[in-house]
Amino acid sequence: MAPRRRRLPLALALALAAAPVACGPGDEPGAGPRGPDAAPGAEAPAPSPDPRAAFAGSARCAGCHAAAAAAWRGSHHDLAMQVADEASVLGDFGGVDVSDGGVTARLFRRDGGFWATTEGPDGALADFAVKYTFGVDPLQQYLVELPGGRLQVLPVAWDVHARRWFALTADEPAKPPPPGDPFHWTGRYQNWNSMCAECHSTDLRKGYDAATDGFATSFAEVDVACEACHGPGAAHVAWAEGGAKDPAAGAGLAVRFGPDHPQTEIETCAPCHARRSRASAEDLHGHPFLDEFAPALLAPGLYHADGQIREEVYEYGSFLQSRMFAAGVRCSDCHDPHSLALRAEGNALCARCHSTAPDARFPTLRAKDYDAPEHHHHARGSEGASCVACHMPTRTYMEVDARRDHSLRIPRPDLSEELGAPNACNACHANRSPAWAAKAIAGWFGPGRRQERHWGETLAAARAQAPGAGAELIALVRDPAQPAIARATAVLLLPHYGEEGAAALLEAAGDAEPLVRLGAARALDGLPLDARVDPAGRLLEDPLRAVRVEAARSLGPLATEFYGPRQRRALLAALAEYEAVQRADADLGPAHHNLALLAEAGGDVSGAEAEYRRALALDPGFQPSRVNLATLLSRTGKNEEAEALLRQALASTPEDGELHYSLGLLLAEVGRMPEAEAELAQAVARIPKRARVRYNHALALQHLGRGDAALAELLAAHDAAPDDADVLHALVSFYAQAGRFREALPHARALAAAAPGENSRALLMRIEDEAARQPGH
Repeated sequence: MAPRRRRLPLALALALAAAPVACGPGDEPGAGPRGPDAAPGAEAPAPSPDPRAAFAGSARCAGCHAAAAAAWRGSHHDLAMQVADEASVLGDFGGVDVSDGGVTARLFRRDGGFWATTEGPDGALADFAVKYTFGVDPLQQYLVELPGGRLQVLPVAWDVHARRWFALTADEPAKPPPPGDPFHWTGRYQNWNSMCAECHSTDLRKGYDAATDGFATSFAEVDVACEACHGPGAAHVAWAEGGAKDPAAGAGLAVRFGPDHPQTEIETCAPCHARRSRASAEDLHGHPFLDEFAPALLAPGLYHADGQIREEVYEYGSFLQSRMFAAGVRCSDCHDPHSLALRAEGNALCARCHSTAPDARFPTLRAKDYDAPEHHHHARGSEGASCVACHMPTRTYMEVDARRDHSLRIPRPDLSEELGAPNACNACHANRSPAWAAKAIAGWFGPGRRQERHWGETLAAARAQAPGAGAELIALVRDPAQPAIARATAVLLLPHYGEEGAAALLEAAGDAEPLVRLGAARALDGLPLDARVDPAGRLLEDPLRAVRVEAARSLGPLATEFYGPRQRRALLAALAEYEAVQRADADLGPAHHNLALLAEAGGDVSGAEAEYRRALALDPGFQPSRVNLATLLSRTGKNEEAEALLRQALASTPEDGELHYSLGLLLAEVGRMPEAEAELAQAVARIPKRARVRYNHALALQHLGRGDAALAELLAAHDAAPDDADVLHALVSFYAQAGRFREALPHARALAAAAPGENSRALLMRIEDEAARQPGH
């Protein structure tokens, strides 16, 4: 676990972006989990009557696999979580007082146990007994038990190498969150049961009880044991002990590794080494990664524009960008899967393949001495001569945990000034500029070295809606030579690019790469509902659950009218899967926010209101639920309560432009236009690139008779979104009402192109006629 004040769980981030969908009905026959090769609509296998009984335990595994078990013992997986005792606790609990980053604590021993005195959930100092250790290197954290079966991470951790205590919020710009805040160390987002346990224990059962808001969490083994990776082993033990061993029986293992299937290994590691959310409410051992999880793509804030790591995204999303992944390199090519130790130290690790005698598995490798000054241009043995210093730079999390970027990229300092992304050269030569580093590389390898356009430049241009960016974006989506995760991220931007973008999105819905199809499913939210029907129809029958669920979420149950019986069943089944995932996370506010969206889209207003209120009860600071609840109340005539909710939210976050925008729209709806204009102006000041915000501000200004200011705002909205039909129509209307038909004409032509139809054509003809009559034509 890595407590951070402003790092939200992925489920929360997805809730922020979720489009309204509606509650699906109960499961239909054949709508359950599928195997990796099952056809769409295939019937699910019958569940085990006692899934926990399928786990045999690592002690049984060790009986036959002694060497693997010996390597695993003492590994970071084995020590991921331990009962706190004399052997497992590394920190100094000898009566140590800590004051760091606004956190105070005293660490001491009592009655043979390990204790901490620090600020409790009520703000008062209290003593807490350490129950478990959490991690082992480069830091160790400590879990204490609070009422309701909650295990929480203490706000201070032990730096194993420097042998010191430090606050986990010490490197945050703000003060530590106060008691009652979900990011306080006693809060929901520092809770082991919800946020950490799944990847630090084996066969976790959360055991959340919504009625008591408590947990009865259990696990098969306290640490990351054999079956966390290999799947339930009881059937394998029975096979091994059964005498006659039928090879066709598959040795009784759900997860089977082999040299010809590197993807199986990578996808086995991915659930705990990826930034992701769940796509299934159940553990599906042996299924493809996207059957059980939905990974984050290269979103701003999580990754830099060129795909380098920024937030804590772990290794999967980075590795997918690499040429190593494309060539078939597996995790175990570099890491021993049991001890987790590197296969070799220093440059010797890379030289196992990158050498004068390359590994025959990778025929495209050049035979070359890479560990030489002629390649790295640094003195032998220096930091600059280290392969990982240039190709796997680090970023530090939790103050002391330096993680390497696994995209294994060639340094491109020439991109740093353009994209604002870091580069390995200036990570060491911090007193020099990226231009200096780029010039040095050109001096080593020639001026044409690494001048090819990077897909990160295409994504950055598309996000800024730069001229010509649409064509480059579509070319990236269609280029199978580029990393699938980059192409999938590009797909998310296609709705900004009109009919051509929508056509490319339809193609992406049938792409061979699962991640590209997942990107297409997520991008549907940016299209009008009728434009979603064709691409969603493909995606609803995708063999991978994450894709199906995303497509269904974007549609809602009312879309059944667009489809035949087979696709209707697929839509309803996927919605039921989505709802099940949210209910499995009922201990978190964002899950109830998503359930509210489901209910609201299905017309269940009272159900939606109840879910929004439950989300706010669990997380009072979750503003999306407050805004959506206010909007819902406004639609049902409860304007006073809606206004109070928005003003309450603004009192705690006055710089939130979205809240000012929502309040402005509400005030306009009830006819309080001067107040509405003031709030919309506040929104424009905070989110100036949002064309829709400027558009609504312009309408308010025009209503108040401030025509010049309204026109300036419409023109600014047009600059932000040149193809927005509403903005174009407003500009045409404004100029036409003022008799300025020649100025209206280019906008009328743009409107006819952006929104072709009889109305826009008729408007264009009228403007053309009027403009022709004006003097000077």
